Amino acid sequence: MKTYHSMLVSTFRTCFKKIRSFGYSFFFITCFINNMFAAEYPILPQIFIQTPYSPPVGGQHFTVTTSAAFQSALNNAHLGDIIELQAGTTFTGPFTLPAKSSGTGWIYILSSAYTNLPAPCNRVSPTDEVNMPKLVVIAGNGGTINTTPNAHHYRFVGIEFKPVTNNFVYNVINLGSGETSADKLPNNIVFDRCYIHGDPTAGSRRGLLMNGSYLTVIDSYISDCKEDGADSQAIAAYSTTGPLKIVNNYLEGAGENVIFGGADPSIQNAVPSDIEIRCNYFFKPLSWMNEQWDIKNLLEFKNARRVLVEGNHFENNWPNAQSGFALLLTPRNQNNTAPWSVVEDITIRFNTFDNIAQGVNMSGYDAPNVSQRTSRILIQNNVFHVTNLGMGGDGRLFQVLNGTTDVIFDHNTGFCTNAYLVADGSPKTDFFVFQNNIVTHANYGFIGSGTAYANTTLAMYFNPNWTVTKNVDIGGSATNYPVGNYFPANIASVGFVDYAGGDYHLTSQSTYKNIGTDGKDLGADINSIAIASTYQCDVQTGISAIPGDHLNCTIFPVPANDYLHIQTNLSVGESMLITIYDMAGRNVFSRKTNENDVALDISSFLSGIYIIQMESEGIELIRKCIIHH
Repeated sequence: MKTYHSMLVSTFRTCFKKIRSFGYSFFFITCFINNMFAAEYPILPQIFIQTPYSPPVGGQHFTVTTSAAFQSALNNAHLGDIIELQAGTTFTGPFTLPAKSSGTGWIYILSSAYTNLPAPCNRVSPTDEVNMPKLVVIAGNGGTINTTPNAHHYRFVGIEFKPVTNNFVYNVINLGSGETSADKLPNNIVFDRCYIHGDPTAGSRRGLLMNGSYLTVIDSYISDCKEDGADSQAIAAYSTTGPLKIVNNYLEGAGENVIFGGADPSIQNAVPSDIEIRCNYFFKPLSWMNEQWDIKNLLEFKNARRVLVEGNHFENNWPNAQSGFALLLTPRNQNNTAPWSVVEDITIRFNTFDNIAQGVNMSGYDAPNVSQRTSRILIQNNVFHVTNLGMGGDGRLFQVLNGTTDVIFDHNTGFCTNAYLVADGSPKTDFFVFQNNIVTHANYGFIGSGTAYANTTLAMYFNPNWTVTKNVDIGGSATNYPVGNYFPANIASVGFVDYAGGDYHLTSQSTYKNIGTDGKDLGADINSIAIASTYQCDVQTGISAIPGDHLNCTIFPVPANDYLHIQTNLSVGESMLITIYDMAGRNVFSRKTNENDVALDISSFLSGIYIIQMESEGIELIRKCIIHH
């Protein structure tokens, strides 16, 4: 839902465009629009799925040792039951999750050797397979796991999923079966500490198809998702309204490691929304450079809304079936039946990109099919190492095409081999912000198709509501660049603590320390990247997780400066106790509230890391926050 301020922004922008269309040029209107109504920041996900490990108590306990017995247990179990699969045993599917109407809570499907697996909140690896039961399927028989409409509240813990040896399977796990309404989607399904993989030789198209709502993959290892002649992914989702959670996983896919969109949804107006992607390792093995698999990118959004991509490590991407960009934000009405397709409200922060041919590519619209406009994209506090890996890439850090709007590049540190920003296409981009970044100029710096300098590129491809300021352009020249930027001769002149060793903090003597538009160091906040990349596990105590008993919260901004916002989903009549502790364990703040949107004045807090405890109706959530003045 747009805020009142956002609606005002939209109204004034529309008026400004109409005035401009009559050929008038009013300086005061331009200044008003530029300064009072600058770029809109994205809306964060409005739902964060809570997934504490809390197996049922008091229900039936099925001990299963055969394939037939497993499907029978799935059919007969009630919500609140446990199905235990014998570790080391192979169960041949396909298996189907039926919808349940009796019992409360979740059905847990777990390994008999569960106690030998990593504890909750720790990622598994292939070495853990000895303590896992193995669910397998042959080619042409669907996934190891499939769903009926509205199948819900299943949690798989410590299970291996794979094809039968030398078989190619399209979806190792297949959630969703072409539902045409959101209320029929499979929902509330969790894969926790699972090993999901294609065949090492034959590959698989996808590890997991996530066409459902309230779906989660945590602490898992997904690999060998690869195909020759078609796209392949560790995870894909296209026919869902969300929310989705992908946290603390190893994700390996040849085409796109993870993709949203790529096929038109069977649900009218569906856009995958409220997506959390945190603390994952996106990786392509370099051995694939010498194999036949189609390589594209590490993460792609073709149809997505309200996404948080935070604290992830992206590594290895090269030109093959695409030009080597690691991250794509390009709306696609893929089959020309979904003109509502859009990429909007995407927050990409505190991530590290290593050994990639090119960085981020975004486009405002699909073509020739109709899509909605890409808008409200934040690329903030990331580190990029564009090495032009492979052959045929262009070594570009960022590429902005075809009229995006409200795209913000802020506080990034990026190294490239060719150009740090390239623009092209029409219509012109609106409300573009490039500020507080440290980037290498390389060969060309800030250019466009047919334009050699930033000023001419901005005039050709951007409407005059842009902001380009407080950037460090290493090796560039101030000639034909906007004023208010910096042009050191070389990397040594920047003042990194240890550039060769990969420490991109600025020294206390650096010219670029504490001079950002927000008073912070230019470039990425390296401390915050380290904190965001450290997985903070869900903590929820007091009662078992049952339908309807959820306490969700969103805390922003990160880091916070003067005010810290806490948004929750309290019901009418409920209250919440908010307690904040410093890292020494001292209680520095406590307040009881019944509001769902709380703005806390933290201007008197010292800079540092704090723990926020929220208690309501027997449920406790704990989150970490960063305060930086």
